[in-house]
Amino acid sequence: MGQAMFRGSMVALVTPMRDDGAVDFAALDRLVDFHLESGTHAIVAVGTTGEASTLDVDEHIGVVEAVVRRVHGRIPVIAGTGANATREAIDLTRRAADVGADACLLVTPYYNKPTQEGLYQHFRAVAQATSLPILLYNVPGRTACDLLAETVIRLAAIPRIVGVKEATGDIRRGVAIRAGTPPDFALISGDDASAVELAAVGATGVISVTANVAPARMHAVWEAVYAGELDRARALDRPLGGLHKNLFVESNPIPVKWALQQMGLCGGYLRLPLTPLAADKVAYVREALAQGGVLA
Repeated sequence: MGQAMFRGSMVALVTPMRDDGAVDFAALDRLVDFHLESGTHAIVAVGTTGEASTLDVDEHIGVVEAVVRRVHGRIPVIAGTGANATREAIDLTRRAADVGADACLLVTPYYNKPTQEGLYQHFRAVAQATSLPILLYNVPGRTACDLLAETVIRLAAIPRIVGVKEATGDIRRGVAIRAGTPPDFALISGDDASAVELAAVGATGVISVTANVAPARMHAVWEAVYAGELDRARALDRPLGGLHKNLFVESNPIPVKWALQQMGLCGGYLRLPLTPLAADKVAYVREALAQGGVLA
């Protein structure tokens, strides 16, 4: 189940907002259409890039529901339903299932810094409370919480926990996870810059920020991976290197929202405490867009 659903270029979709801060559902439909037309393999709705931390629960589920409706079964929709309270994560996951999400992405509980046993019990409790496939999500640079390989391996034995998004960029971590988990347990990169190298050790896809602005190019990279042509995948990925790096010159999703605004796909509004891209960072993002063939 894991690798069949969690494969290829999966966009970590932004949540577009109007200038008054409300979710822009018309722009959200346009973004979904853009990805369907560009070959994106799956959509992650309301993850980190989707500003999940500043949406209330009704907005959060409303965005998932809108994406599910627009996708209309053509590709998987994975709902970000992580929280640092287990009961809240269970509630979000159940509500995402109710509106038709195909799977959920559960980030490690942030700020309260649980032990490895606490992480195991947290994810186990969510898995026991839902019928959705669960993708674990490890991004210690944001959460101050590291889901170690041995804990991932332990969690892989639980029904419905079918994969992990590993965003450390540590290839050795990926090797350890791949070696200790069943063949159908999905290893997914959460780091665009190292995703192709993680594919070389068994990753089946990437949950990508870059795919927001270059979805067709990211699709081509992963089609090359699936064809067993890693050198071609690396060559296709190389021009995207600037995007992989410079979409993080300020906290994600600040740069990618600015880029999408330049592309005319949505507005650039971000909810506080995020602020618009600083003027002295604009040239870095613009140069990466040009290098990646996105904007002249």
